Amino acid sequence: MRECQAAGLSPDWRLAIAYNSALQSATAALAAAGYRATREGHHFRVIQTLAHTLGADDDLIARLDAFRKKRNISDYERSGAVSGQEAREIFVLARALKRSVETWLKAKHPDLFKK
Repeated sequence: MRECQAAGLSPDWRLAIAYNSALQSATAALAAAGYRATREGHHFRVIQTLAHTLGADDDLIARLDAFRKKRNISDYERSGAVSGQEAREIFVLARALKRSVETWLKAKHPDLFKK
């Protein structure tokens, strides 16, 4: 999360870094629950599983999926597609998701933490 706040990064890169952090958080929850996503549609599937792992609401999943689509456009179709506001929004979402996953892991899977 610290890296996406580095000076001089474009909004595209800031969004991509924060999005990857959110995806890793969701992946960690999925793995702790004993699952992993298939390669096909990996990002989409990992995001959707947040409803089953964390009990995430539809709004959070829809927002994260919208950022998934925005990141795909930025990475594969055209640069400059991300606004500074969007980069800030995914940063806030990714930070909150990371905290939620950490809290969930400590409650549901305390064995994963060193004593």
